[in-house]
Amino acid sequence: MSDEQKTPSRPRQLWNQAVKVVKGDSTEQLIEQFTAEMTLVAEGLCDDQGRLRKEVETLRTEQDQTAQRLQSEQEAQETALLEAQRDMDRRLDDISRRLTAMEAKMNAKPPKEKEPAKKQLNLVGQLTILASIIAGAWVLVTILNLFK
Repeated sequence: MSDEQKTPSRPRQLWNQAVKVVKGDSTEQLIEQFTAEMTLVAEGLCDDQGRLRKEVETLRTEQDQTAQRLQSEQEAQETALLEAQRDMDRRLDDISRRLTAMEAKMNAKPPKEKEPAKKQLNLVGQLTILASIIAGAWVLVTILNLFK
Protein backbone atom coordinates (compact mmCIF):
# COMPACT_ATOMS: atom_id res chain seq x y z
CA MET A 1 0.00 0.00 0.00
CA SER A 2 2.82 2.31 0.58
CA ASP A 3 3.71 1.94 -3.08
CA GLU A 4 0.24 2.96 -4.10
CA GLN A 5 0.43 6.05 -1.93
CA LYS A 6 3.85 7.06 -3.34
CA THR A 7 2.79 6.53 -6.93
CA PRO A 8 0.04 9.16 -6.99
CA SER A 9 2.11 11.65 -5.02
CA ARG A 10 5.19 11.35 -7.25
CA PRO A 11 3.45 12.48 -10.43
CA ARG A 12 1.83 15.21 -8.44
CA GLN A 13 5.23 16.39 -7.23
CA LEU A 14 6.60 16.41 -10.76
CA TRP A 15 3.57 18.35 -11.92
CA ASN A 16 3.98 20.87 -9.18
CA GLN A 17 7.65 21.34 -9.96
CA ALA A 18 6.91 21.77 -13.64
CA VAL A 19 4.20 24.33 -12.91
CA LYS A 20 6.54 26.10 -10.51
CA VAL A 21 9.26 26.24 -13.13
CA VAL A 22 6.86 27.50 -15.76
CA LYS A 23 5.26 30.07 -13.49
CA GLY A 24 8.73 31.03 -12.73
CA ASP A 25 10.27 32.23 -9.62
CA SER A 26 13.60 31.29 -11.21
CA THR A 27 12.86 31.77 -14.92
CA GLU A 28 15.65 34.29 -15.39
CA GLN A 29 18.06 31.95 -13.62
CA LEU A 30 17.00 29.06 -15.86
CA ILE A 31 17.39 31.19 -18.99
CA GLU A 32 20.84 32.24 -17.89
CA GLN A 33 21.83 28.65 -17.07
CA PHE A 34 20.48 27.48 -20.45
CA THR A 35 22.34 30.26 -22.25
CA ALA A 36 25.60 29.40 -20.44
CA GLU A 37 25.25 25.71 -21.31
CA MET A 38 24.45 26.47 -24.95
CA THR A 39 27.42 28.85 -25.13
CA LEU A 40 29.66 26.11 -23.75
CA VAL A 41 28.28 23.65 -26.31
CA ALA A 42 28.71 26.18 -29.16
CA GLU A 43 32.31 26.91 -28.13
CA GLY A 44 33.04 23.19 -28.03
CA LEU A 45 31.51 22.75 -31.47
CA CYS A 46 33.54 25.68 -32.79
CA ASP A 47 36.76 24.18 -31.42
CA ASP A 48 35.87 20.79 -32.89
CA GLN A 49 35.10 22.40 -36.24
CA GLY A 50 38.45 24.26 -36.18
CA ARG A 51 40.32 21.02 -35.46
CA LEU A 52 38.43 19.25 -38.24
CA ARG A 53 39.30 22.04 -40.69
CA LYS A 54 42.99 21.75 -39.76
CA GLU A 55 42.83 17.99 -40.12
CA VAL A 56 41.10 18.26 -43.51
CA GLU A 57 43.77 20.74 -44.67
CA THR A 58 46.51 18.41 -43.46
CA LEU A 59 44.89 15.49 -45.29
CA ARG A 60 44.57 17.57 -48.48
CA THR A 61 48.24 18.51 -48.29
CA GLU A 62 49.25 14.88 -47.77
CA GLN A 63 46.99 13.80 -50.62
CA ASP A 64 48.51 16.41 -52.95
CA GLN A 65 52.03 15.30 -52.01
CA THR A 66 51.13 11.67 -52.53
CA ALA A 67 49.53 12.46 -55.89
CA GLN A 68 52.63 14.40 -57.01
CA ARG A 69 54.94 11.59 -55.86
CA LEU A 70 52.84 9.00 -57.68
CA GLN A 71 52.73 11.12 -60.81
CA SER A 72 56.51 11.56 -60.82
CA GLU A 73 56.99 7.82 -60.27
CA GLN A 74 54.58 7.10 -63.12
CA GLU A 75 56.45 9.48 -65.41
CA ALA A 76 59.77 7.85 -64.46
CA GLN A 77 58.35 4.41 -65.20
CA GLU A 78 56.91 5.59 -68.53
CA THR A 79 60.31 7.04 -69.45
CA ALA A 80 62.05 3.79 -68.50
CA LEU A 81 59.48 1.83 -70.49
CA LEU A 82 60.00 4.01 -73.56
CA GLU A 83 63.77 3.59 -73.29
CA ALA A 84 63.37 -0.17 -72.98
CA GLN A 85 61.05 -0.17 -76.00
CA ARG A 86 63.57 1.83 -78.06
CA ASP A 87 66.36 -0.51 -77.00
CA MET A 88 64.27 -3.53 -77.98
CA ASP A 89 63.47 -1.91 -81.33
CA ARG A 90 67.17 -1.29 -81.93
CA ARG A 91 68.01 -4.87 -81.03
CA LEU A 92 65.27 -6.21 -83.30
CA ASP A 93 66.51 -4.04 -86.16
CA ASP A 94 70.06 -5.31 -85.58
CA ILE A 95 68.89 -8.92 -85.47
CA SER A 96 66.82 -8.36 -88.60
CA ARG A 97 69.81 -6.89 -90.44
CA ARG A 98 72.02 -9.79 -89.35
CA LEU A 99 69.40 -12.31 -90.43
CA THR A 100 69.05 -10.61 -93.81
CA ALA A 101 72.84 -10.65 -94.24
CA MET A 102 72.99 -14.34 -93.29
CA GLU A 103 70.20 -15.17 -95.74
CA ALA A 104 72.05 -13.29 -98.46
CA LYS A 105 75.24 -15.20 -97.69
CA MET A 106 73.40 -18.50 -97.69
CA ASN A 107 71.76 -17.70 -101.00
CA ALA A 108 75.13 -16.68 -102.42
CA LYS A 109 76.97 -19.79 -101.13
CA PRO A 110 75.31 -22.53 -103.22
CA PRO A 111 76.76 -21.24 -106.51
CA LYS A 112 80.16 -21.09 -104.87
CA GLU A 113 79.70 -24.61 -103.58
CA LYS A 114 78.64 -25.82 -107.02
CA GLU A 115 81.81 -24.50 -108.59
CA PRO A 116 84.09 -26.59 -106.33
CA ALA A 117 81.87 -29.59 -107.02
CA LYS A 118 82.35 -29.04 -110.76
CA LYS A 119 86.06 -28.70 -110.20
CA GLN A 120 86.04 -31.94 -108.26
CA LEU A 121 84.14 -33.63 -111.07
CA ASN A 122 86.62 -32.21 -113.58
CA LEU A 123 89.49 -33.36 -111.41
CA VAL A 124 88.02 -36.84 -111.06
CA GLY A 125 87.47 -37.00 -114.78
CA GLN A 126 91.02 -35.86 -115.46
CA LEU A 127 92.43 -38.37 -112.97
CA THR A 128 90.39 -41.12 -114.62
CA ILE A 129 91.77 -40.21 -118.03
CA LEU A 130 95.28 -40.03 -116.62
CA ALA A 131 94.85 -43.41 -114.89
CA SER A 132 93.52 -44.93 -118.11
CA ILE A 133 96.50 -43.55 -120.04
CA ILE A 134 98.93 -44.99 -117.50
CA ALA A 135 97.07 -48.29 -117.44
CA GLY A 136 97.01 -48.37 -121.22
CA ALA A 137 100.73 -47.63 -121.36
CA TRP A 138 101.43 -50.35 -118.84
CA VAL A 139 99.36 -52.83 -120.82
CA LEU A 140 101.21 -51.82 -123.98
CA VAL A 141 104.60 -52.14 -122.34
CA THR A 142 103.63 -55.53 -120.95
CA ILE A 143 102.49 -56.74 -124.38
CA LEU A 144 105.64 -55.47 -126.01
CA ASN A 145 107.73 -57.21 -123.40
CA LEU A 146 105.92 -60.44 -124.21
CA PHE A 147 106.86 -60.28 -127.88
CA LYS A 148 110.46 -59.68 -127.32
